[in-house]
Amino acid sequence: MSTDMNNSSATPRAVVVHHAIHPERDKQFRALAVSSGFLKANQKMFRVRCTQCQMTLEKPLKCAKCKSIWYCSKECQRKDWPTHKSRCHDVERSSGALKFIRMFTLNPILLGLLKIGIAVDCGLIENPRIGFDVPFGVRVDIAIEPSNILDFVELYLNNKSPGEKLQGMLQVDAMTPYELTPERLNMWRKARARHDFAKDPVGLVDFIDVNCTDNLGHSATTEFSFPRIVLDIAKEREPFLCVSAVTGAETRKPMSGMTCLETLNSHIRADKENQLYLRTEMTDQDKEIIRAAGRNEDTYMARILKEKMQREHIYADLLQFSH
Repeated sequence: MSTDMNNSSATPRAVVVHHAIHPERDKQFRALAVSSGFLKANQKMFRVRCTQCQMTLEKPLKCAKCKSIWYCSKECQRKDWPTHKSRCHDVERSSGALKFIRMFTLNPILLGLLKIGIAVDCGLIENPRIGFDVPFGVRVDIAIEPSNILDFVELYLNNKSPGEKLQGMLQVDAMTPYELTPERLNMWRKARARHDFAKDPVGLVDFIDVNCTDNLGHSATTEFSFPRIVLDIAKEREPFLCVSAVTGAETRKPMSGMTCLETLNSHIRADKENQLYLRTEMTDQDKEIIRAAGRNEDTYMARILKEKMQREHIYADLLQFSH
């Protein structure tokens, strides 16, 4: 690997990566993590709606090609095809992203951290009208990264063989408020009406994976309510305590939407036994996003990955290298 890609005579430099795991990490994960039994028992709590008629589905029929959109019947699928056709394309992962979104949203620790981050970034504390008579939506970009950070480094530096199997894990790359389209505004109003007697603000959250980057056409949209405990934690802004695995030194990171994402990503990373059901084999599409970031390509997924790398401590100084 050479850090001077414009000079063919440049002397290749070796990149030495030191990676340490805090000795208490596994113990802390077991103490905090939701049990696999809880997640399995609550799977039926997760429901999707038909893309065409918005009926809640017990057994959704998904598009066989993109696996990112659901219907109640063949008739609704035919009706939606003129709209869906331009957005539909093949994906490598047979199950799509739905199973990861399901397990993520059923996990109270991960969901709580995401909601706190949204409350902070979307101004729910500063403006109590948001989520009641002021609608709002948030785009949450998810991706699959290697569960071993050293595999990530090799992909980023293009040192991995293309066909090599790698275990991956879900990660949240970005969280971005957006202005609701007329269609999404109507969805929010219906969601708000369903929560009409609740005292909690309500917003729309669109989970976006690698197969949906240019628009929200393939997103999994869900309605979130924000209970008082979430708003209280967001209001207090208690910093996150971080402990160095090498020196044991403690540092405190101010609470923000991005530090909430870093904390939930670290929690997923600590799950060595796939207790949270958020691990899977990486596809070539997953790997290519990381390689593209290492090549400094100006694609949406590569950009938000590099922004994540700038924010999160585990990537350290890796951004100074490219291939």
